Amino acid sequence: MSNVIVWLRRDLRLQDNPALYYSLTSGHTVIPVYIYAPDEEAPWQPGKASRWWLHQSLSALKNTLLAKQSNLLFYQGHSLKILQALIKATQAKAVYWNVLYEPAQIKRDRLIKAALQKSGIIIRTFQGALLHEPWTIKNQAGQPYQLFRPFWQACQRCPGKRLPLTIPNRFSAPQKWPNSLNLKDLKILPDFYQPPQWANIWQPGEAGAWQRLHQWCRSGLTDYAEQRDFPYLDSVSRLSVHLHFGELSPRQVLGTAKYASSHLHRRAKGIESYEHQLYWREFAYYLLYHYPKMAEQPLDIKFNKFPWRDNYQQLFTAWQLGQTGYPLIDAGMRELRTTGWIHNRVRMVVASFLTKNCGIPWQTGSRWFWDTLVDADLANNTLGWQWVTGCGPDGAPAHRIFNPLLQSRRYDPQGQYLQRWLPELAHLPIPYRHQPWDAVPKPNYPAPIIT
Repeated sequence: MSNVIVWLRRDLRLQDNPALYYSLTSGHTVIPVYIYAPDEEAPWQPGKASRWWLHQSLSALKNTLLAKQSNLLFYQGHSLKILQALIKATQAKAVYWNVLYEPAQIKRDRLIKAALQKSGIIIRTFQGALLHEPWTIKNQAGQPYQLFRPFWQACQRCPGKRLPLTIPNRFSAPQKWPNSLNLKDLKILPDFYQPPQWANIWQPGEAGAWQRLHQWCRSGLTDYAEQRDFPYLDSVSRLSVHLHFGELSPRQVLGTAKYASSHLHRRAKGIESYEHQLYWREFAYYLLYHYPKMAEQPLDIKFNKFPWRDNYQQLFTAWQLGQTGYPLIDAGMRELRTTGWIHNRVRMVVASFLTKNCGIPWQTGSRWFWDTLVDADLANNTLGWQWVTGCGPDGAPAHRIFNPLLQSRRYDPQGQYLQRWLPELAHLPIPYRHQPWDAVPKPNYPAPIIT
């Protein structure tokens, strides 16, 4: 029985993990490995909030593997050199991994694959992060789609949707594990960035992901289509972070939600709306794969000459701190600072305000989200900002602005979301929570920074 190294990255789960499943079911002795190499992801190294989650998720996965009489080995540094050293130390004959889709990771993985194959090592790569691989969906001319609707329709015609893979009963382990680092030695989590309240809000890891999925299927799926835009309700799945780190696969999420919808006689509209959102995630990865520069450059090249505001630091700081004087904007940005997450409807409004009201480049806001969101995902984050700005495919037109006052009145009519995150306005009658500048006397709250 030969040794196989399973190189884990953003697939931090046991169930429906193709690389892990096929290494175990083929009868090999499996050595699970995680290599922390943020410089290999440049210029999009993980942000602080993502690093908090990653640390917790790796800890949970290691404990789960230990309970299976296996292990998770930690290393830090140059991935190719570490894998070569591990191959030598373990006499491994093969390395398995699940593919990633970001430009830097694609380039790195190709180099590693070529180098290891040249030395006689068997490399097997698997797809486990998407429902459809980006290279399999093309239009009649053989080119990638640039609009969501035809992309979605093409995906619906695509065959071969497999069922999620189960956890193998047997975890074969080597007689002697090679030396590795402790998780804390990786210094993934900066000492100065450990929000204590996050442990009460989030449960990183595969078990926490399943708990959240089942909870949402029971309480949020039925009315998802009607309620998902209202930030004061707990109606959205909040699974984006679990999907990003691969604690759940989209195949598991969609399958479980469809089962709950049919088995519990839920209304079909909820699952249809949620499936649409999962495919928007697919579309984001699809675009990033085919247009690898889109994380920093607008897909609509006309925006390369857009007259963005200069000297915007004061406006940007007010936006970051939730001190713009517009309640919905400030509530969203304070939710982000407190929880590492922000409701999707509010994400669109705060992004619109930054780019279209303040005239600040979308890349500046995208970078801030990248550092502060626990679910910071290069594909989704990029498409979201380009969509709101109007410089990407299928985007809101450049002249369309999400009016923060109208959005607040429509999606938080009683001011419950505002009351939660803006305690200085909680005492005001409902109309003045939305427009505190008209209240008499004036509350202790900033005047609007843009009029």
